[in-house]
Amino acid sequence: MMKLLSLFDGSGGFCLAAIRAGIKPVAASEIEPFPIRVTTKRLPQVKHLGDVRKIDGGKIEPVDIVTFGSPCTNLSIAGKRAGLCGEQSSLFFDAIRVIKEMRSATAGKNPRFIIFENVCGVFSSDKGKDFQKILTEIVRVKEPTAPDVPLPEKGKWSTADVILGEGFSIAYRVFDAQFWGVPQRRRRVFLVADFAGKCAEKILFESNGLQRNFAESFGTGKNSAADFESGVGKSSLKLYENHSQDSRYTESGEISQTVSATFGMGGNNQPLVVNTFDIRLTSEGTKNSRNNIHATKISRCLDTGGNSPQANQGGVAVCGTLNARDYKGVGNQYVSEGKLQVDKNSVRRLTPTECARLQGFPDDWCSNLETENPSEEEIIFWRKIFSKKSDKQILRWLKNPHSDSAEYKMWGNGIALPCAEFILKKISDCVKK
Repeated sequence: MMKLLSLFDGSGGFCLAAIRAGIKPVAASEIEPFPIRVTTKRLPQVKHLGDVRKIDGGKIEPVDIVTFGSPCTNLSIAGKRAGLCGEQSSLFFDAIRVIKEMRSATAGKNPRFIIFENVCGVFSSDKGKDFQKILTEIVRVKEPTAPDVPLPEKGKWSTADVILGEGFSIAYRVFDAQFWGVPQRRRRVFLVADFAGKCAEKILFESNGLQRNFAESFGTGKNSAADFESGVGKSSLKLYENHSQDSRYTESGEISQTVSATFGMGGNNQPLVVNTFDIRLTSEGTKNSRNNIHATKISRCLDTGGNSPQANQGGVAVCGTLNARDYKGVGNQYVSEGKLQVDKNSVRRLTPTECARLQGFPDDWCSNLETENPSEEEIIFWRKIFSKKSDKQILRWLKNPHSDSAEYKMWGNGIALPCAEFILKKISDCVKK
């Protein structure tokens, strides 16, 4: 059985996908307490290594696959775009260092495969030079003296390509989660490197019929994407994108916008779900096309926030409140400057469980996280995570570690499980063949 190390582990998506693909996850790196609590409960067999900056790849258990969705904060088009020089996104280089150290300690044998995942903004960051650096660094894992990967003509990267070298291969491709079994519009770059063969292209581009439209697979599966409609309802609820800057509402029907890590914390562009029997478009909402309601079927992406409607940021909300200034909670109210009129009971935001479903995870992934009487070994473990908390504070947190905001953030920063599962199954098939 192949083994996997998940760096920047987040929601534990690569580890869970590995198990479903017949691969053994043995270790993970993460610094956020809530995601660590989730994976220690759901996947207790996975060893947590802590901060990636403190890992020596030559001193940990060798693995066949290393996955790393390194922080996208400085690469996203919604941020300040500090690029790979930014404090968070520069951690990409620590992941590469860990991979090189492991390969050095194993005479170039481990890992054979790596999977890199990030936002599509990586293509345009620093006028395309950041993705050039990423490709160059990955090539140099195998060929340390290789020249820089050339920039494409006009500096614009294609959304899919392959690099073939002497005995190795690299392929990348943009996946949109809505076509892989979950009702969420989530476009992400997935890159696979095979340092011992030419499998990368086959892994990403030969789907063998596994790629599917969400509508065809919506009714399949168990306790994940298939149950999304049980949360939002088929007949009377509709999902709306909310662009507060111009009071535009776009009906998205069955498919959610990109879910944001800041969704549960207020902010702009919070989508909403309303009961269709209670919805009225007021006369003020018919003055121009920007105020019209338009139908789609895909959710925006669960992501890390932002204010631009074009940035695919902002979270998902379904049929409660938008935020304090939009919803008064008394009688029929106008939402956002009187453009859309709804009944007070017909609007609410998406629940954390529905966010889990949009990412393709089981409903109970974040349930039963409490620990009433932790062992001394557990206390020692959590002291390292909470370096500034007392033992009393740690014990209190372990008794109730869950908060909606922490879960929203985890889902917004996480991966769509079906995409990762597809890639890992293809790696498994490649090795078997």
